[in-house]
Amino acid sequence: MNRLLLAAYPEPYRSRQGEELLACLDEAYPGRSWPPTREVAALVRAGVQARARAVVDDTARPWWLDGIHLAALTLAALALVPYLQDVWHWALHIDPGQHAIAFRFSGWYPWAEGPTRIRLLPYGLLPLGCLIALLRGRAWIALPAAAGMIWAGATSHGRTVFGDEGKAGLGYYGLGAPITARDLVLSGALCAACAVLALCRPSRLRRRSHRWLAPVVLAMFVAGGLHIISVSPAFQRGLFVLEVTALIAAWVATAATGDYRWLIPVAAVAFIRTQAIVVQPDAFMQSFPDLVVLLLLIAPLPVLAITAQRRENRALAD
Repeated sequence: MNRLLLAAYPEPYRSRQGEELLACLDEAYPGRSWPPTREVAALVRAGVQARARAVVDDTARPWWLDGIHLAALTLAALALVPYLQDVWHWALHIDPGQHAIAFRFSGWYPWAEGPTRIRLLPYGLLPLGCLIALLRGRAWIALPAAAGMIWAGATSHGRTVFGDEGKAGLGYYGLGAPITARDLVLSGALCAACAVLALCRPSRLRRRSHRWLAPVVLAMFVAGGLHIISVSPAFQRGLFVLEVTALIAAWVATAATGDYRWLIPVAAVAFIRTQAIVVQPDAFMQSFPDLVVLLLLIAPLPVLAITAQRRENRALAD
């Protein structure tokens, strides 16, 4: 089990010092397959810091381009969240029946039982395709997928390509999520980010391994296979924990390097979340007061900026 902790570190570090780290853990905690929680947190934090320094040391691309790439990945994942169950059922030809996520009909495909209205494809294929293309650094493929998201969201009524798409349901803790296809601000921001990436020499973009798709497949299985849909409290709370974890990781990376690239995806998500709350306050603002929710969205931005500035000043002083 200790080897799982090595996944937090970049591959060069694992090659050089991985066995030494495992030996130290075995010596410090003999007979235990997992170190204490405090030690796990320290190791994961050190791994995130090591990965952040490796990213900053790579000068093949400017920091702002990498930041926009991270923002586009985050927005594509955010757009996919409400449609995880739908894509899973479509891919495996499953009729969700009563477990369908608040669509107007219980089924949308020829194999579904009961009253159906056939559509050709699930909307979730567009953000999924955009996410995969961005992971592989193919912005020229992600751009038309993001443009298709705008078209599908703007012309959803009466269409049979993606159907009358969009699910109903409130967001978790008033944070305005999940955000559906009809929110054109999300798809528009994603399309703009993809356009910038496609115009700025796509060959310079970072290409990530296909292994990054494993969490996406796991989320689809949870939503579609276990019927824990995106309006379920369990799913919403899990997403909330995931986003908080990502914010903490961004803060750790910023504190370790003084780099501003992680501020860009945080700002993009804060902007999308804020506009969703402002546009439909009655639908999304039922758990926390408006001021508290907006503070939760906006507070990480100055924190990251101040952290980066302090790290930069400390580096100059040294």
